[in-house]
Amino acid sequence: MQIIYEYHDVAQSDRLEKLAKEKLEYLKRKFDIILRADVFFKYENTSSPGTGNICNIRLNLPGPRLFAEASHENFENSITESINNLEHQLRKRKGKNERILTRNY
Repeated sequence: MQIIYEYHDVAQSDRLEKLAKEKLEYLKRKFDIILRADVFFKYENTSSPGTGNICNIRLNLPGPRLFAEASHENFENSITESINNLEHQLRKRKGKNERILTRNY
């Protein structure tokens, strides 16, 4: 799986890339249909103290792309929430595909 990282108003970080890669590889082991991941790290000045460090992840796979976004006080929590959201979407899609396959046979 190819992983592409982009930073907006944030310095490049090997630590963040390593964390995102570990979590994306976990998803890839569970759902082998993932072809590529685009990970975006950005900082926004917000009025809420617990937000502002945003992690967007877009997964490319057969069919429509999946996308998740999370904003927390640190990037680690944003990455974790985005991955959890994507895992939920992947499980939902997998269940839908299994129902279609069993209906067609």
